[in-house]
Amino acid sequence: MTVTRPRPEADWAIEARGLSKAYGSVSVLENLDLRVRRGSVYALLGPNGAGKTTTVRILATLTRPDAGQASVAGHDVVTERSRVRRAISLTGQYAALDEDQTGRENLRMMAALRGHSRRAAARRADQLLERFALTEARGRRVATYSGGMRRRLDIAAGLVGDPEVVFLDEPTTGLDPRSRRTMWKAVGALTAAGVTVLLTTQYLEEADRLADRVAVLDGGRVIAEGSPAELKKTVAAQRLDLTMAGHEAYEAMAARLAGRLLHKAPEELLLGVATDGSAAHVRALLDELDPARAEVERFALHTATLDDVFLELTHE
Repeated sequence: MTVTRPRPEADWAIEARGLSKAYGSVSVLENLDLRVRRGSVYALLGPNGAGKTTTVRILATLTRPDAGQASVAGHDVVTERSRVRRAISLTGQYAALDEDQTGRENLRMMAALRGHSRRAAARRADQLLERFALTEARGRRVATYSGGMRRRLDIAAGLVGDPEVVFLDEPTTGLDPRSRRTMWKAVGALTAAGVTVLLTTQYLEEADRLADRVAVLDGGRVIAEGSPAELKKTVAAQRLDLTMAGHEAYEAMAARLAGRLLHKAPEELLLGVATDGSAAHVRALLDELDPARAEVERFALHTATLDDVFLELTHE
């Protein structure tokens, strides 16, 4: 009997090798490698101009790379563009909706364009309106929707065709905290259904909460990649924040700690150093740094966040 073995790449919804892109003399991506496992959430972080949106545009077949190869849902983004587009959904930073139609009409129109019958289009529209908490507003014109409602409807429209891979380019920019949490729940529901999500975001808390893996881009290169927990450990799992008693004490301590500092906030007279978080290590640090107990006014343990990772790796 012949046993069919799955291809090694079957686990990967997105693969990119050596992607490069330049606009004139400006290099945007330089030899970028990326692999995203099926059914996971993968976040791209980086300062403005790091290459996040360019990466998404290449993977979504909107821009051709100058060099390198990439596949999405098993299809090459250059030679099999139409197959890639049938397998993906792309939601950009701005909602692309017909404001004169209602929310339900927008989704029914999208479903009809995907080849659904009228009955199937109506059913699919109602399912998505419920998933994104828009059922009560389904009969209102989109022009009356809040920013958060528009973003949710925009993503819902991209899901009409049951894509395998969803690209979300800064999906919650400008949203209030309640709308952001609704979006997070929707992303969680997508991955629970086996959909792969690649998102770019400026909110590090968002990547920390949603992403299985995170890549930090800077200067068109991946400078770090791993789970949020793994990346935090590269900075320090815990940080001891010391609030100094005055400016002189702050400057003196900052000079003594020069190579050990993880965090500085002069306006708050605050300095951060690495610790393992244990009581014994915290006591030892305080005894070492302020034996006279005169310079440190108070202290606090701080769990490392992706903000710390981002600032450390991108030197901002």
